[in-house]
Amino acid sequence: MQNRIAKAFIEEIHHKGIKFTMDDLAKRLGISKRTLYEHFSSKREILDLIIDQSLADFDKKTEQIVQDESLTLIEKIKGVITVLPNNNEFYDLRILEQMKRFYPEQWEKVNRALHNWDQLGDLIEQGIKEGILKNINIALAVKLITDATNATLDQQFFMKNSISVEEGLSAFVDMILFGLVIEDQK
Repeated sequence: MQNRIAKAFIEEIHHKGIKFTMDDLAKRLGISKRTLYEHFSSKREILDLIIDQSLADFDKKTEQIVQDESLTLIEKIKGVITVLPNNNEFYDLRILEQMKRFYPEQWEKVNRALHNWDQLGDLIEQGIKEGILKNINIALAVKLITDATNATLDQQFFMKNSISVEEGLSAFVDMILFGLVIEDQK
């Protein structure tokens, strides 16, 4: 039931923004408000569950990629950059701006996660040591990659241009790792 409530919560956010009521959520679910409160004491509690689950999912997927010995270092870097958590549709600029205003603690947790990519930095450092990647400033590279991938939070841009988030991330990675210039044009 908790997952069903979380899914309806995300749907309600997309429909009405983050200021919807528990009554609205109960109606969407077709249950009484009392039943809803048997599972969650507040919207904040549901929001925490969604954030915690999606961040844990992101971390788990990232760790699986990093530990996968069948992948090359470049494949690991690309994989880590393109990881999408469950409930990815929840991470939209409009929702995050509302969360920042009305649920600052939850927004801070998400914001930290969006900008803390230690494993990516470790992979880049490994690539430099192995001579696979150019000797670049790792912190700058991670910031560039993080900022570029966080651009996928602008889901309206992607919808307007008929690009899926997955396609956008893949294109970002190709541009970042392999550049824009055709090799024989350098």
